[in-house]
Amino acid sequence: PAAPPRPAVTVLADRVRLGLDRADRLVESFLALARTQYDGTVRTERVDLDQIAAAILADHATAIGAKCLTVGHEQHDAPVRGSRALLAHLADNLIENAIRHNQPGGWIHVATATQTDTAVLVVKNSGAVLDPAKVPELIQPFRRIATDRTDIADTGVGLGLSIVTAVVSVHRGTLDLHARPYGGLRITVRLPLDAQAAPTPAAS
Repeated sequence: PAAPPRPAVTVLADRVRLGLDRADRLVESFLALARTQYDGTVRTERVDLDQIAAAILADHATAIGAKCLTVGHEQHDAPVRGSRALLAHLADNLIENAIRHNQPGGWIHVATATQTDTAVLVVKNSGAVLDPAKVPELIQPFRRIATDRTDIADTGVGLGLSIVTAVVSVHRGTLDLHARPYGGLRITVRLPLDAQAAPTPAAS
């Protein structure tokens, strides 16, 4: 009988399989986004941003642990109507970006909340000091503002935040980027609230 695969080979195969699955989901979402931008509509359902953010943080536990990052998480109800796949990619991109462009021993903070008729997702992280005047350029395709800053979606072509911006736009929301004075970014996504809901503490 054939010898069992070495542990390193098994780990590599698992990583390749995970990467292919993720690529498939990403392509499907990009196609959905392209169709949405073409006809101006999006298939909607109730999506809880707080639950999505919590699940994505759990998915990235290994990467967070590898960098010894401290995680802050303020989870409050934040229901919206939209595409679950696109909004999951949005949150995943922002959280992965906060992890990837951080320093060992740094921190990330993720918060959700409602404000009147708006659901809010805030992702903050420590990291390199960025020029506040150039931060808005990050939403433009193929733009980077620091030599160690790569694409948020890790495609290597600088499309990440432009895709996030498109997802926010088709959901009739807003995206705000701010350079933190001591390094890193604060990114705030605001989307229309799904239904009448009691306001929760403001996302800090």
